[in-house]
Amino acid sequence: MEEQLHQDKTFEKITYPGKAIKGREFENCVFRNCEFSNSDFSNNRFTDCQFIGCNLAMLKLNNSTLNNVTFKECKLTGINFSECEEFLFTVGFENCLMDYTSFLRRKMPKTNFVDCSLKNAVLEQANLTKAKFDNTDLAGAVFERTQLNEADFSTAYNYTIDPELNSIKKARFSQDGLVGLLTRYDIRVA
Repeated sequence: MEEQLHQDKTFEKITYPGKAIKGREFENCVFRNCEFSNSDFSNNRFTDCQFIGCNLAMLKLNNSTLNNVTFKECKLTGINFSECEEFLFTVGFENCLMDYTSFLRRKMPKTNFVDCSLKNAVLEQANLTKAKFDNTDLAGAVFERTQLNEADFSTAYNYTIDPELNSIKKARFSQDGLVGLLTRYDIRVA
C-alpha cells in the first residue's frame, strides 16, 4: 500500500492497526478482512471502493474523500465521518457495527443503513433525506435539526426523534416505532 495510486486492487487480510496511511488514492478497490483499527487514513481518496469484514474502529478520516464507498460487515465504532471531505461524500452500510459514530452536519441523502447498529451515533444537523434505516438499531442516536424528509424508519427500532426539532415530512415509521416520536411529550402508549 506504499504506492500513491491503487486501481482495481483487492487488499486481503492486511493488518495495519494504529498505522498512518496518508495521501493515497484508491479507485475501485476491495478491502477484505483487514485490520485498520485506530489507524490514520487522513487525506486519502476512496472512489468506488468496498470494505468487507474489516475492523475500522476509531479510524481517522480527516479530509479524506469517500465517493461511492460501501461498508459490509465492518466494525466502524467511533469513526467521525464528519471530518471527511464533504464534496462527493456518498456511502452505504450493510450489517455494520457503527456505535458512537458521528455524521454531524453531513449531507448524505439516500444513504442506506441495512442491518446496522448505530447506537449513540451523532446524526445532528445531517441531511438524511430519503435515507433508509432498514432493521437498524438507533438506541441513543442523536437526531437534532436533522433533515429526515421521506426517510424510511419502517423497520428501524429503538429510536427517539423529536418531530419539533427535526424535519420529518413524509418520513415512514412503523406503528410500533411511533412511540419514539412521542418521547418528548412523556405520554404512555398502551
